[in-house]
Amino acid sequence: MKIIISHDVDHITVWEHKKDLIIPKFIVRSFIEFWLGYISSFELKGRFKSILENRWQNIEELMQFDKENEIPSTFFIGVANGLGLNYSLKDAEFWIKGIQKEGFTVGVHGIAFDDYVGIEKEHELFKEVLKSNNFGIRIHYIRTTSKTLDFLNSSGYLFDSSLYKLRNPFRVGNLWEFPLHIMDGYIICKKSRWQDQTLEQAKETTKREIGKAYKNKIKYHTILFHDRYFSNGFKTWKEWYVWLVGYLKDNQVEFISHRDAIKELETTAEKAVGAL
Repeated sequence: MKIIISHDVDHITVWEHKKDLIIPKFIVRSFIEFWLGYISSFELKGRFKSILENRWQNIEELMQFDKENEIPSTFFIGVANGLGLNYSLKDAEFWIKGIQKEGFTVGVHGIAFDDYVGIEKEHELFKEVLKSNNFGIRIHYIRTTSKTLDFLNSSGYLFDSSLYKLRNPFRVGNLWEFPLHIMDGYIICKKSRWQDQTLEQAKETTKREIGKAYKNKIKYHTILFHDRYFSNGFKTWKEWYVWLVGYLKDNQVEFISHRDAIKELETTAEKAVGAL
């Protein structure tokens, strides 16, 4: 089994949310997690510090960590707004180019999922910024309908990773679908809208999920960690990701990118056809 790690960029600045309820909801959530004992006063202070600094992304720190651990991760950046993703196209362009410069893969963090025109528009916008037609997508909040993958295929995406299912990659036309298997929020906020798991509980849940993947003969196991949580203000989240990478490396699991996984899958498919 090989591991594909990706990161969704949901926020860049705090004040991009000045017209919605994200900031007050974040403050309430932080106090609830503090009162329940899941975060410390140090973490609470770290979260309020991020508000004062107008900074809700940790992309550079995460790229450095992934690079040190030889993880060819993919960062998904939005080029449209919706459902709490409100940063500007200018900010998106800055980080798309910056991430690309560091040697990481960049894909679309899509907003449209049931509207072909909207999906195609995001694809064209991203293509203009990236100067390439070779990229994938993950829909924000992993929303899909029965038509989403067909729309993504028709728009020209190389791959998608929006279906949350314990399943191996498969094709829809020219589009490769890499189902998502582990997401940070589902591990650490297991039964709640806020954190309700300790680090040790998160570790045990993760081990069980990885065990299920082995049992079901998953060849490419996909993991999502949001860059925002690579912060001391989210100590459990950050320590979970650092532990997870170390755990996988200790078990001698190979990290691979979506693109390299596609090359392997297509080579295997060609060999199978040639053997007929």
